[in-house]
Formats: sequence, C-alpha cells, structure tokens
Amino acid sequence: MKVRAIFALVFVVCAGLLGVAFYMEYVMGLEPCPLCWLQRFGFMGVGLVSLLAALHGPRELGARVYGLLLAITAGAGLGVAGRQLWLQSLPADQAPACGPSVDYMLEVLPLGEVLMTALKGTGDCAAVVWRFLGLSIPGWSAVFFVLLVILGLAMLFHRGNTKSWFSD
Repeated sequence: MKVRAIFALVFVVCAGLLGVAFYMEYVMGLEPCPLCWLQRFGFMGVGLVSLLAALHGPRELGARVYGLLLAITAGAGLGVAGRQLWLQSLPADQAPACGPSVDYMLEVLPLGEVLMTALKGTGDCAAVVWRFLGLSIPGWSAVFFVLLVILGLAMLFHRGNTKSWFSD
C-alpha cells in the first residue's frame, strides 16, 4: 500500500471516530467529560497530520517525519486516554469530585486553566457511562491510539523494501 493511501486511510478512520463521538454526544445524549474532549483533540490532531501527509504525498524522508508526528500526536492522545482509564479504575471514594462542564470552563476560565483542569480530570471522567465488548470509551480510544502510535513508529523506522512502501 502506498504511503499516501495509508495516511488517507488514517484520516478517514479518525474522521469516523470523531463522527462516532459526536453521534454518542448528540444522538445518544452522552455528555463528554474534559478528558473526552482532549481525546477528541488527539484524534483531530492525528487526522490533520494524516490529511496533510495524504495531500503532500511524501517520499521516504517526508513519510518518516509524518510518521513521527503521527506517533507523537497519537501518543499524547494515548496519555489522556490512559489518565481517564486510571481515573475509572479508582474506587468511588477516591475519584475526584465532579467539576463544571467544558463549556462553562471555557466561558469563565483562561484557556491554560481549562487545559490544566481538563488534564486533572473530574468525577465525570471517572464515570463509565458506556461499554462495548467490555471496554469503556477511553478504553476504545486507547486501543486506536496504540494502533496509531505503532503505525507512526513503523513508518518512522521502516527499513525494508522502501520501494514498496514509499513509492508513488
């Protein structure tokens, strides 16, 4: 598969995941917590890097750079998903207190403070409101982020037949 097609596929997957997130919010009525918002931004970042790479159609060095950017962006999203999974694993009496919604925080707090509060997580982040095949929403996010990190690192360190992966 050509590198341009790989990045285009990653973009489509990220767009699909964001579509599922908005479906869960607006159709199923699940209110996203601050960490959920940050995970969305992680998928947006990976999608943007992938879209730029797909449009650019890089050769070997460029594909490695985009692979690194993909791995870094997905790694940040994985860290956020991991934080939320850790919060969800806490006993109820150790979970943080519920906080204000992201919309409210954006209205009354500076952006830096919103980000710091969001990264800490709230009691809303510790609640498991939906599961599929035993995994919660951040669990599924973590699975996709891990796969994206692996893909990015594979592109960065690929040493095999470069003509097969990096050719037009």
